[in-house]
Amino acid sequence: MARICTKCKAEIPDSEQLDAMAATYPCCNKCWAEWKTYRIMVMNELRLDMSLPEHRKLLKKNEKIFVGVLTPQGDVIDFSNEDNRKPDKPQA
Repeated sequence: MARICTKCKAEIPDSEQLDAMAATYPCCNKCWAEWKTYRIMVMNELRLDMSLPEHRKLLKKNEKIFVGVLTPQGDVIDFSNEDNRKPDKPQA
């Protein structure tokens, strides 16, 4: 079964080795590389201290929002419903 990236909605080939954390979503390597760059900006902008559990939790929330499995309002996106995989499609 082909995997679909939660961020860019592109198909991820079965032969492609994903980063261990990226595979949990799944998120393609290109989008995951974007997150690695973006997370540094998030940590700096929000002045996060990774030694504090609540700051690590906030970074994880931003990670989930970035890869597209969580809305900015905190709602979990259910990808078992195929309509949720097409965010550009108008909701009826």
